[in-house]
Amino acid sequence: MGTAAHGGPQRDEQTERQRQLWVDDPVGRPSMPEPVRTAAVRAVIIVAVTLTQGMVALLCTLAGSWLSFPMVLSSVASTVVATWSVLDVWVTRQVWNQRYGVVSSPASTARRLRKERRRARRAARSTARARPGGAAGGRRLSRA
Repeated sequence: MGTAAHGGPQRDEQTERQRQLWVDDPVGRPSMPEPVRTAAVRAVIIVAVTLTQGMVALLCTLAGSWLSFPMVLSSVASTVVATWSVLDVWVTRQVWNQRYGVVSSPASTARRLRKERRRARRAARSTARARPGGAAGGRRLSRA
């Protein structure tokens, strides 16, 4: 079965590709920046712990355990912390976008318009200097 007549080497390469544990596929958009990813991982862990705490509090309450009251209090506190951590992801993402997200391209429309206005001002100044009266409209200061 593994002979060259049956496509042995090609089949081995195909099975090798299929056996790879991790294959990187190119994606259209880049991955999250490192600070945003760190905040997101932290938020997911905190939310998971909060949900687990809430479930334990519910089960303790249903069972009538003495532990239910402290668990409910800690679940409320954890909910506040989880909300804060999710907001932290959003704020971190916004801050990162404001600091590093804007890429200035040389061919942008605003830059081209500024260049055209600058050229027009320079041309107006050079024509004003070239006229016999100068920019002052014929009034000259005395050269003493």
